[in-house]
Amino acid sequence: MYSINNLVDDLFTDLPVLFKNDLDARGWRGLVPVNITENEKGYVLEVVAPGFEKTDFKVSLDQNVLTITAEKKEAVKDETKKTVRKEYSFKSFKRSFTIDEKTDASGIEAQYVNGVLTLNLPKKEIVKETAKEINIS
Repeated sequence: MYSINNLVDDLFTDLPVLFKNDLDARGWRGLVPVNITENEKGYVLEVVAPGFEKTDFKVSLDQNVLTITAEKKEAVKDETKKTVRKEYSFKSFKRSFTIDEKTDASGIEAQYVNGVLTLNLPKKEIVKETAKEINIS
């Protein structure tokens, strides 16, 4: 499902960012951690993205490329409060994965629970041809 070529592409797409001094939201795009596991029914893709809302995500499939994007809308600043220290912020991200021909694209399901976006990618049913007896005339 996630080939070595995709891994190399992801690495080189994000590598220049690691050498920049200014790491803004665009710079960290694609560095969100992802786990991919396989079981007898299909693949499970888990994206760790705490602090987002379900509506912040967009999951799309174009050809055989599954793309996950998340964008946190800027909160309206409360002018009555003064920020003393701010150590975290929510960064937008985009990750793409090439799915293989064994995946049933029409059955992909996604859910967001406790900061983890989980996508279930079922495998296609393998249709086995049954033995057929041919009558001789």
